[in-house]
Amino acid sequence: MIKAINLEKSYGKQILFRDLSFNVNRGEKIGLVGRNGFGKTTLFQLILGRAEPDEGTVSIPRGYRIGCLEQHIKFSKETVLEEGCLGLHETEEHAEWKVAKMLSGLGFSEEDMQQHPSTFSGGFQIRLNLAKVLVANPDLLLLDEPNNYLDIVAIRWLTHFLRSWKNELMLITHDRQFMDGVTTHTMLIHRQKVRKAAGNTEKLYNQIAQEEEIYEKTRLNDQKKRKQTELFISRFRAKARLAGMVQSRVKSLEKQKKLAALEKQQSLDFSFNSAHFSAARMMAAEGLSFSYSEGKPYLIDNFSINIGKAERICVIGKNGKGKSTLLRILAGELKPLSGSISTHPKLKTGFFGQTNVAKLNVNKTIVEEITSADSQCLPQTARNIAGAMMFSGDAALKKISVISGGEKSRVLLGKLLVTPSHLLLLDEPTNHLDMESCDSLMEAITEFDGSVIIVTHNEMYLHALAQRLVIFDKDRVSLFEGTYQDFLDNVGWEDETDLKNSNRKAPAKSLTKADRKAQKKMKAEFLQEKTRVLKPMAEKISEIESAIEQLESEFRENTELLVKASNEGNVEAIAELPKKNGILRRQIDHLYEELEEITSTYEKESLEFQKKLKELK
Repeated sequence: MIKAINLEKSYGKQILFRDLSFNVNRGEKIGLVGRNGFGKTTLFQLILGRAEPDEGTVSIPRGYRIGCLEQHIKFSKETVLEEGCLGLHETEEHAEWKVAKMLSGLGFSEEDMQQHPSTFSGGFQIRLNLAKVLVANPDLLLLDEPNNYLDIVAIRWLTHFLRSWKNELMLITHDRQFMDGVTTHTMLIHRQKVRKAAGNTEKLYNQIAQEEEIYEKTRLNDQKKRKQTELFISRFRAKARLAGMVQSRVKSLEKQKKLAALEKQQSLDFSFNSAHFSAARMMAAEGLSFSYSEGKPYLIDNFSINIGKAERICVIGKNGKGKSTLLRILAGELKPLSGSISTHPKLKTGFFGQTNVAKLNVNKTIVEEITSADSQCLPQTARNIAGAMMFSGDAALKKISVISGGEKSRVLLGKLLVTPSHLLLLDEPTNHLDMESCDSLMEAITEFDGSVIIVTHNEMYLHALAQRLVIFDKDRVSLFEGTYQDFLDNVGWEDETDLKNSNRKAPAKSLTKADRKAQKKMKAEFLQEKTRVLKPMAEKISEIESAIEQLESEFRENTELLVKASNEGNVEAIAELPKKNGILRRQIDHLYEELEEITSTYEKESLEFQKKLKELK
């Protein structure tokens, strides 16, 4: 178990966090969330011992092994498989099959495994680093934005792998569905403090939002009451007969703690500027084919698509198969080798491309770069858009050369907002955005009146947005008319076919009368054993859930009483109720921990009984 005690870290005038304390307990999988720049990656560096806190300590048990996804590229072996084997523990140095299985899940073919690591792209080299840390089976696994280097098939495999991970995990990712799919706890760095709770991201965010809403109402009521008291003191200070009452109010005011206003948190707040489009069809592509070099297989071969009004088309598939290339062809940045594209003469297209970050002028400020996107854009308009992209005040005057990759992505989004568009082409726009910004972007896409074609590996986006799919799979590109769930249910990914087949039932063998009698007896004994083991746990789970419900109801009632007390200026209640709520919150958290533990045991035992039942059948 890891203990962080009273950590404080700052860079210059920027304080990342102070008095930050938390535990990583046995078997916990923690999703670490918070705004970009709030210190998530820095916290990983403190745990790894690669950075020193200004104050506080990180306590790690002796012999406790920590593994992390390395971003630097440095290989010493001749093949991918040999390099991957370097991650194996010394007791498993000959378990090459484990490495091969891991590499296969992350998208390496058997042929790839015999190639030199340097022949692969940076993204695949990071995957090799990921394979090395996974096969090492550390006590604590630290993963910082692994999705940025994985395609959708690899992300689905990693999700399945991490769900069965037995040791501790801390995960940073902007993909909410991926995080909620693998973690048991959420830990948020917020207002230079940390909050940790069992459950998913939404539960913790809602809890904090509710608490801050109550705090702000209490503060405003307290401020109103304070002004009334100050007015009374000022008005009657000179009245001798009211001297006692005035003095009493003065003492009460001195004792009353002044609540500070919560600092407003910056967040992306924008909408795409959709122009009116009256025609039924925006664009049509017929028989598109493309290859980057002569003699090599086509990335895109004889592909056709019609794009109408208010469409939501998602482009999905493995990395390196042609998704970004297709968007660049539709945007007019690349010419197809064959086929044609016809567009409506009045069509206005906005394109967000992965490579467009490199096209930003490093000598320009953020405002100047946004203004350059359209000659009609006024400086104040550019300022407003910069503010919406979280570059308020002097931050909008920063040079492109000094901002981070995530900030450059926001500048590209800002440029996209400058002029009205009918059709948005978005190539992995969520990379380098934090979780809250991803939510804002999805809301903006949902509300956009025009059509959107988006390349994404984020399954939350796919489930929420996709009406049609362009699929790069099985070495070809095809159009699927339906939602992403329709695709998973009816087609699925080629690489998951073996997994599906392995789950199919084998043909049942005919049984004799004696066999059936024996099997019936075994099944009856099995069901008795299942009831004996699972029923007490189910009753305990129900008992804990009822207790939590009762305590949370009491917590809500106390909160309402606190708001009422604040309105009425009931100082005694204002002082007492938060203490009661603190006790209740600790009791609730303890019960949630107990519930999580027993639920985990129940699910594990239940799964074992299901397996045994299948064997009996």
